Amino acid sequence: MKRSTQLLTVAMVLGVSVACTGGSSNANQTNDMATETNQTAQTNGFHSFKIESLDGKEIDFSKFKGKKVLVVNTASECGYTPQYADLQKLHETHGDKVVILGFPANNFGGQEPGSEEEIAAFCQKNYGVTFQMMEKVSVKGDDQHPLYQWLAKNSPNNDEPSWNFSKYLIDENGKVVAFYPSKVKPMGEEILAAIQK
Repeated sequence: MKRSTQLLTVAMVLGVSVACTGGSSNANQTNDMATETNQTAQTNGFHSFKIESLDGKEIDFSKFKGKKVLVVNTASECGYTPQYADLQKLHETHGDKVVILGFPANNFGGQEPGSEEEIAAFCQKNYGVTFQMMEKVSVKGDDQHPLYQWLAKNSPNNDEPSWNFSKYLIDENGKVVAFYPSKVKPMGEEILAAIQK
């Protein structure tokens, strides 16, 4: 009797453990929570997003309240890749007025095939990038990241990136105020004038 009681207790403890973990790994739970948070953020706005940086640290977008933000989908093997230099210059000369968030994406021409580590090394080695680079995401299509779904839905003309180095400007209140196609240079008059407002 005592032995069967012990076995029953062990079985109950194991059952509770499995129920608590849901039988899945912590990594999956963390990813699920991040996905859920970002899906909620689609409703609550830009400053509600929490997204991992290229080096795996969570960036809470609430820290950008009161600041302009330029969101750019980047690629390492594109004709526009030299814009990294302009983005870095913008960061260095106007970082007090605008935060730059680079999102590597492989949606156009397979021009960002590398791993996150390779992308980080490329940006540092070739352009000395010190502005915030985010995790590699998809910026359009069926697997479009929740942030890019939100940006497209809330941009003035429901704009989506049509190529690498498309840019969204978000104001201090988290509103998308402008979309710039790839050809608009980060240090061009159009963007400089907008961030001075």
